[in-house]
Amino acid sequence: MKHPSRNTAPPPGIHVRLGDPDANAVADRLVWVHEHDVAERVWRRDYTLWGSEPNEISDRLGWLTVADHMRAQLGELSSFVAEVRAEGYTHAVLLGMGGSSLAPEVLRLTFGSAPDHLELRVLDSTHPDVVTAVADELPLAQTLFIVSSKSGGTLETRSFYAYFRDKIDDGAHFIAITDPDTSLADLAAKEGFRRTFQADPEIGGRYSALSPFGMVPAALIGVDLGSLLSKAEAVEKESTSATPETNPGLWLGAAVGELARRGRNKLTFVVSEPIDSFGLWVEQLVAESTGKNGTGIIPVADEPLGAPDLYSEDRVFAYLRNTSAPDRELDERLDALAGAGHPVITVDFSEPSDLGAQFFLWELAVAVSGVVLQINAFDQPNVQEAKDLAAETIETYLSKGRWSEEEADVVQGQIEVFGAPGASSLDEALGALVGKAGPGGYFAIMAYVPPSAGADAALTSIRNSVRDARKSATTVGYGPRFLHSTGQLHKGGPGEGVFLQIESAGGEGVEIPHAPYGFDALLHAQALGDLEALRSRDLPVLRVHIKGDPVGGLETIAQEIARIT
Repeated sequence: MKHPSRNTAPPPGIHVRLGDPDANAVADRLVWVHEHDVAERVWRRDYTLWGSEPNEISDRLGWLTVADHMRAQLGELSSFVAEVRAEGYTHAVLLGMGGSSLAPEVLRLTFGSAPDHLELRVLDSTHPDVVTAVADELPLAQTLFIVSSKSGGTLETRSFYAYFRDKIDDGAHFIAITDPDTSLADLAAKEGFRRTFQADPEIGGRYSALSPFGMVPAALIGVDLGSLLSKAEAVEKESTSATPETNPGLWLGAAVGELARRGRNKLTFVVSEPIDSFGLWVEQLVAESTGKNGTGIIPVADEPLGAPDLYSEDRVFAYLRNTSAPDRELDERLDALAGAGHPVITVDFSEPSDLGAQFFLWELAVAVSGVVLQINAFDQPNVQEAKDLAAETIETYLSKGRWSEEEADVVQGQIEVFGAPGASSLDEALGALVGKAGPGGYFAIMAYVPPSAGADAALTSIRNSVRDARKSATTVGYGPRFLHSTGQLHKGGPGEGVFLQIESAGGEGVEIPHAPYGFDALLHAQALGDLEALRSRDLPVLRVHIKGDPVGGLETIAQEIARIT
């Protein structure tokens, strides 16, 4: 068998700019993956690539051929969409979390809704203001609800369903997407759901974009699934090659994994339109697959680009570039970063349907990076911990009739600060936390607030201030969505994080039918449970509670951080 040269070039469609030390290390790693038959072993589902035991490895590789299986279901999906359109449905709401919600959200943002198809809304926030907004703003009589959960028992998803089923006593308004024989499948049969789509149990949630979890919502908004799957199948075919020069997923995973081993573990995504929302999905894939056992790759999505001297030597820039509509300004900024010695890996795409190719490419790349990092890319050992702590917090609340939490260390207007003993003001508390961020680490903002353009702007301002002043990578996650995304990395990955938790008060009285608490209590318990999980690891974390307008509170925090940095 011919082995690649030490200076292996990337496959067509991938372009790389690396300094000599990084380039040499990547070249050696590419030879290594070839000599160890990594591609061949992936396709024969050899669990020993990722661990010594087959648990949650050998039964998590169904994504390798899911595009082929979905193609066989295109006629069935087309008939289903025609059925609901003929019955007058105009909107769809996906009730899900993590792997069940992120790919549909990216598909929605990329493609919008085709003429005469349903408009999609993704509900993955337990903030009561967000839940009630969906109920108030949509014509419920013409809305189809997609109850989406791989396990069937996801607490948030089941709570969303209980809330909307209480408003619509007609099972025809609901469909389920779940694995076979789950409690959700049983519920759907018992309560007369219009349809249950069974997913492949051998595909984990974060690898499920091209499965029914992504394709059913995509069909409802009129995405050309045939084109999307064709693009995925083309990369799938290329990925059977044993040599990195002709296998883009193998090459990319080996390179990213090796650079992470060398300390460049902040994988920073720069994504051109129209797939610029891709970071929402790939963030979970990277974080939950690699962030464990004290190691991992930190995905940095949607952080505005800065000047080259604002970054430390822990970055790798992954530039998804639209070759049919090049952004010349973005090209020049990436050129400047590469010229300053920062690794830049450019991946070409040319049209929206290439999103299918990108889904498969990065799934394989992340699986291969797990091989390089010597971790199991398919488990999530620390995710359950925060869930258990949230459940314990809820139980304490119900038994005592109050929250067992400390008193605020600082109260400034509508903002309360917890976990800052000795601080006398908001800026002092924030300054102490930001001062712990620096080169080689990351600053994570965990925002349990309603997502909005105003919130996005304020959170971006915080990111810019911290990055510019401290040369620290920054991430933002809306809670509780991020618990199913980057939460695993926060607790199981390298202990490099500095954490700012921001929570806004939600409307009381938004009850969850058949539960002894409402959405406000659920959100608060999730925030406190995650806080406790971080504190138990002695990670630096500050909790800020906004009692008034969440956007106004975020803007105040952003202004204070800008002033002190």
